[in-house]
Amino acid sequence: MDKRSRAREIMMQVLYQLDAQGSEYLDQLDIFVRAESDDDIVRDLAEKWSKEAWENIETCDGLIKSAAIKWDLSRMSAVDRSILRMGAYQMQYCSDIPGKVIINEAIEIAKKYSGAQSPRFINGVLDAVLSNVRNKNS
Repeated sequence: MDKRSRAREIMMQVLYQLDAQGSEYLDQLDIFVRAESDDDIVRDLAEKWSKEAWENIETCDGLIKSAAIKWDLSRMSAVDRSILRMGAYQMQYCSDIPGKVIINEAIEIAKKYSGAQSPRFINGVLDAVLSNVRNKNS
């Protein structure tokens, strides 16, 4: 698995745990990340992305809400919500990563960690997020 892909997978897991346990979990973030990977690049990316996504969670959630018009965030599965937050964060704050790469990576994570319908749902929502971010930034 590519280093950035592995970092995204860990990031999704961290966001899931932050969603469940709250900001107090940030104190344990480095312990979890170190247990998940022994690669410095993977750990650094996962920690950086996770912390920045959590710091900007309101913006990320706003992007998701505007894209998933008929879905309330609280009614989404926690895994799907974490994947969407990961994707929204990267689309908004990581301009060096192409949107389609972010979407494809999110779909692969959904296939691995979520339900059968999730990849399609993730694809649709993140495609709309990408359109909204591009329109806002142009």
